[in-house]
Amino acid sequence: SNMEQQEYTPDIYTLEDEEGNEVVFEMIDSIELDGQKYYAMMPYYENPEDMLNDDGQLIVLRNEVVDGEEMMATIDDDEEYDRIGEIFMKRITEMFEDDEEE
Repeated sequence: SNMEQQEYTPDIYTLEDEEGNEVVFEMIDSIELDGQKYYAMMPYYENPEDMLNDDGQLIVLRNEVVDGEEMMATIDDDEEYDRIGEIFMKRITEMFEDDEEE
């Protein structure tokens, strides 16, 4: 019988930071709120041990359309950033808790 491997393929994005360094992120979650799309990203490590050494910084980005192209953009508004970040943290915590229960 042909068993199909369920491969977990993370959503990987390479983004440039202010200094023009390429940083690889994995999309953890996305939500739509008030007609605006937001993404929760975390630095992606091919080596899981590197991930353990990271403080697990969640990056929140918003979807912006620039010249008809959809782009991920940083949120300049601290209040908006914190509000969305909190929603994501809650959702992600619940996601991980669900995984452990099974």
